[in-house]
Amino acid sequence: MAGHQRERAIQDQVHQNQFLWEQYLRDLCMQKLYKEYHVNPLYKVHTITKKPMSWHDNLEEPEDVRFLNLVHHAAQKPRKKYPETQTESQEIGWEAESLVSPERQDHKMNHFRVYKDITLYKAKLRLLGEEDHRK
Repeated sequence: MAGHQRERAIQDQVHQNQFLWEQYLRDLCMQKLYKEYHVNPLYKVHTITKKPMSWHDNLEEPEDVRFLNLVHHAAQKPRKKYPETQTESQEIGWEAESLVSPERQDHKMNHFRVYKDITLYKAKLRLLGEEDHRK
């Protein structure tokens, strides 16, 4: 059966040139020359850091005062930036004043840890790292 397989052979130079010309025309139709290039917004762009020893990258540039003010303004807290709230969520803590007086002597609101003899002993025992052995 191997003898029945026929290979398509080009018989003469005219047919070979005709075949190459048709292939060239097909390729020419599929090609498109791009003269304007732009960055794809969906593709992540990797920035390349500057070389530390190059002279043109290490030139001192004057400070941009407007840019620095903009950065410092953006870093401020919202209460210092704006006189009023900008969103509904900011209204919750905008005028946050303590409803209860912050007196430290008031024992209703301040529950301090009180050490007696046994609790002081146990606290120091735990600081030393000894286990609590119950017998």
